[in-house]
Amino acid sequence: MAMGRALGRLSMLVTPERVRVTDINLRLCFPEMGAISRERLVRQHFEAMGMGLMDVGLAWWASDAKLKPLLTVHGIEHAQQALQQGRGVLFLTAHFTSIEMSGRVLCDLCPLHPVYRPFQNPHMEDLVIRQRMLHTAGVPIPNHNMFQILRVLRKGEGIWFAPDQNFAHNGGVFSPFFGIAASTNTATARFVRITNAAVVPFVMVRRTDAEGYDMLIEPALENFPGNSVQEDTDRINTVIEQLVKKYPLQYLWSHRRFKNRPPGEADLYQ
Repeated sequence: MAMGRALGRLSMLVTPERVRVTDINLRLCFPEMGAISRERLVRQHFEAMGMGLMDVGLAWWASDAKLKPLLTVHGIEHAQQALQQGRGVLFLTAHFTSIEMSGRVLCDLCPLHPVYRPFQNPHMEDLVIRQRMLHTAGVPIPNHNMFQILRVLRKGEGIWFAPDQNFAHNGGVFSPFFGIAASTNTATARFVRITNAAVVPFVMVRRTDAEGYDMLIEPALENFPGNSVQEDTDRINTVIEQLVKKYPLQYLWSHRRFKNRPPGEADLYQ
């Protein structure tokens, strides 16, 4: 983790555009934050991303015996209760810096299929899929394969899903995220409407002393879906926002979350 922090600080020097995007996102989402506090959070965020790269190595190659003493899971009963109902479960998370570790741990606890965004480099995609399949009973599913995702949920199995990034395709809606209209994937609401799957939010975070990890699994969302896809998508963004507020330095702020704008609105990253 010390190596990861150093790597993260080094990355600030070689990726100044990502530093700029991170600063913009933090100013937008935490307007009350002073410049000194925001500068510190930017640095801590890049250190967390560097440690996240170390997490990838642990998630892919560490033995269960190595990882078990480093992990504490809170709320596993919520996942078990949802799966025991006989309907599919959509495990909802977001892009925190320990996201790869979260997949490893949750797949060890519950039978599920991780959903991923295809890579531009096919060799990297093969590597990622091969390593993830070592620790899951399910098969990784590309995020564009809606038929396979629906089939898994209809069979009463689990899907690992992180719909919190900018959605630049048809079928998205603008939904508030920290009070800002964010182009958002509506797939969570649509999957649940079709399959009656449960939605179980969870997050994996690195402890402040960097000596281990905590996974927090929350109860399944009640009264979901609601009256409309827009209402449901707004609720999903609220759930994710609440998780981010609990662990702000470990969220992926360097992503252009507000890249796509409603008609007539200016580019926030200019």
